[in-house]
Amino acid sequence: MSGFFLPVLLLLPLGFTVPSPSRSPPKICRRCCDHLDPPLGPTSSRSVAYQAPEVRTFINMTILKGDKGDRGERGTPGKAGMDGPAGTRGSVGPKGSKGQAGAPGEPCKTQQSSFSVGRRKALHSVDYYQAMLFDTVFVNKDQHFNMFKGKFYCYVPGVYFFNMNIHTWNFKETYLHLMHNEREQVILYAQPSDRSIMQSQSVLLNLELNDEVWVRLYKRERENAIYSDDVDVYITFNGYLVSPAI
Repeated sequence: MSGFFLPVLLLLPLGFTVPSPSRSPPKICRRCCDHLDPPLGPTSSRSVAYQAPEVRTFINMTILKGDKGDRGERGTPGKAGMDGPAGTRGSVGPKGSKGQAGAPGEPCKTQQSSFSVGRRKALHSVDYYQAMLFDTVFVNKDQHFNMFKGKFYCYVPGVYFFNMNIHTWNFKETYLHLMHNEREQVILYAQPSDRSIMQSQSVLLNLELNDEVWVRLYKRERENAIYSDDVDVYITFNGYLVSPAI
């Protein structure tokens, strides 16, 4: 009997499967590269229970906009271009409104006015009244003395000092007036003589704005003349502001 059961026991593993204890179904193993195409070559004997579909993502770079970058450094300035042609003159605009009054002037500013002129040519009276003209300028501050008319014009009212010097002519009369506007103020006179002499006259005058001061020859019955030459200056007329009006 023992010899009969032994073969039977030996054959049992071949015909029967002893049930094993119950186990949970195996988990499917997935790799990080399962979404890629499978490698070329023989297929694996292991069956794959699930394969994820292939997914490809495309990004449109043209619709993406990054943050604004920092401002770059200033470049080297280019060369200046050629000047363009001048434009046409525009039309005259409307007259502007009157501006505001300016600040008052400096109260301590010193006002000045002075002149000193001379004559190098002798002079003979030809008219009854004749203004003396001058051809040499020593001082003419701000051009207050008009050389063409032989007159000083007052632009700074006040008290002025005036002086005139002449050289008489032998055997001829010398007759001059220092004029304030059209009125004679002082006279410079010398009778005819056999020798010539220097004569002088001075005066202080109170002048208003635009007053005129000048020297006038006065011709009477005798010839009126003043001596001079081209070398020396014998005839002078001077004036300056002593005290401006308050």
